[in-house]
Amino acid sequence: MPLATLTTKGQVTIPKPVRDALGIQAGDRVQFLIREDGVVQLLPQTRDLLSLAGILVPRVTGVTVEGMDEAIGQAVVDELERSR
Repeated sequence: MPLATLTTKGQVTIPKPVRDALGIQAGDRVQFLIREDGVVQLLPQTRDLLSLAGILVPRVTGVTVEGMDEAIGQAVVDELERSR
């Protein structure tokens, strides 16, 4: 059973077998959950990039090819009118 010592600053180094079991590494965040029965759980709060997919909703929608063609055509017309 892995053990750790609490420093005077309240810090603990998480033993390597525990880090490996949680899949955490330096820089990762962890959460402490204190249950009603007094047991404290250590939960990893790391997320890989793929787990974040879809959490943000874009403010604008994409542009269609037809929309781009229309904008290009309008820009050409505007440029021709300015050059006259």
